[in-house]
Amino acid sequence: MRDWTIADWTRAIAQNNLDKGWRDEGIRGGTERHLARNVAAQLALITSEVSEALEDVRNGNFAPSTNPQNGKPEGLPSELADIIIRTLDLADMLGIDMARALEEKHSYNLGRAHRHGGKLL
Repeated sequence: MRDWTIADWTRAIAQNNLDKGWRDEGIRGGTERHLARNVAAQLALITSEVSEALEDVRNGNFAPSTNPQNGKPEGLPSELADIIIRTLDLADMLGIDMARALEEKHSYNLGRAHRHGGKLL
């Protein structure tokens, strides 16, 4: 799996989430309002993973660890993985090619000014 592309990961994540009942193919069905609500719900789930990552930072859990009771990966690396997993799944639901989106955005960022023209953060 280490040599997988972003597309490989996206397909595997989407299939696992379908198999485990975490999603269906219906996110794009219905009205535009329905789509917006579904996307908003998925973004909220990504935000919850970011919050969990922040809690690991606050608690000093920077290193990967494993829960001895159930073998679940924990710590900041695991939460960062969850952010990517949820993001790739949402991109797949919407038909977004994340490899292309990353390439386009990175290419644009390469040409930006230092700190984007003086932003502090």
